[in-house]
Amino acid sequence: MNAEIIAVGSELLTPFRQDTNSLYLTEKLNELGVEVVFKTIVGDSRSHLTQVASAALTRAEIVIFMGGLGPTEDDLTREAVADTLGLELRRDWDVLARLEQRFASRGMKMSANNAKQADVISGATVLPNANGTAPGQWISGKYDGKERIILLLPGPPHELKALFLDQCVERLRAKLPPQSIATRVIKVAMMPESQCDARIAPIYKRYSNIQTTILAGAGEIQIHLKTQAASMDDAQAIVDKLAEQIEEELGEFVFSDNGDSLEQIVGYFLQMRNATLAVAESCTGGLLAERITSVSGSSRYFLGGAVVYSNELKTEFAGVPPELIQKHGAVSREVAAALAEGILKRCKATYGVGITGVAGPAGGTAEKPVGLVFHALANESGTDVVERNFFGDRKRIRWFASQQALDMVRRRLT
Repeated sequence: MNAEIIAVGSELLTPFRQDTNSLYLTEKLNELGVEVVFKTIVGDSRSHLTQVASAALTRAEIVIFMGGLGPTEDDLTREAVADTLGLELRRDWDVLARLEQRFASRGMKMSANNAKQADVISGATVLPNANGTAPGQWISGKYDGKERIILLLPGPPHELKALFLDQCVERLRAKLPPQSIATRVIKVAMMPESQCDARIAPIYKRYSNIQTTILAGAGEIQIHLKTQAASMDDAQAIVDKLAEQIEEELGEFVFSDNGDSLEQIVGYFLQMRNATLAVAESCTGGLLAERITSVSGSSRYFLGGAVVYSNELKTEFAGVPPELIQKHGAVSREVAAALAEGILKRCKATYGVGITGVAGPAGGTAEKPVGLVFHALANESGTDVVERNFFGDRKRIRWFASQQALDMVRRRLT
């Protein structure tokens, strides 16, 4: 079975509020083997709501509305769904009594407009809301001859989550056929998206029963694989087979097949080899160290380092000879190597990383344009230097530089 999630609220169509409830519901529905095929955001308009509801009921077997169940004039989900289904709203006196009791228990008098929260669509099952005044509603039946399940849930996340777990999960489980969804995420570092897809498309296109999604950004490609089968074992076996073929094709570009980040993978390999790392950063300004130390337990392998933005500190903290900077410039292959070797010696680490470049937007020249970055990795066996030209704004260039440095460490360790 599949589902559509509809987030209701004009505030969600502004720059100031974001729908997060649908992420939670998608996760829980996937755990039940239900695929979410549409997500819709609609404002507080009765006509727009009925249009969205009508469309959803033609294309999804489970339709979930979130929000619009409050007491104010712009809370119109109940009315719009009733209009769409051609059903009446009726005042549920038991629900109204519980609402009045809730207010009374808090020493408050219930406003008259709260009574609309006791309006229930004919034939719906009321879903008690332990954390708020708006109960949910469950409607199961035929729409245009097709079986449909419709849920009306409150908008506040703490209400929606508790109500869905307490009142909806088991009801849905009882209605669903045996089905499971399995996923795999393969992560690839420092490879162009087009090149990646050109290599793997002939493989994944052979699997019509697997949904393949490729996401690219900031030096990382994520290949998401998803399929549905009668059992989790069957579904997992299907995606695992494709994942193995993709990993074999992409080889050393793949750094994770279980969701781990690049900094986590680097940490794993450093610990496996009982190795340590130190860094000397110029243009990245400590971003590389921040990423490494964002991983819990990184003190076991990361010794530290220095942000050497000025030429003087490149010499003082990382031992770069002043004449080397004068001859080749701070942004150069030679200085990057000296940074890596100097911080390696200074910190007595197994590996040393040096980064120097032009992050922009100013400071570039014809010979050394904005985006030019040199990355160096040193250990007792020698020093490697990689020159890259990154495009984008300052933030993007700095992130790509840190990504390249981490990937250099990963590749050396593997």
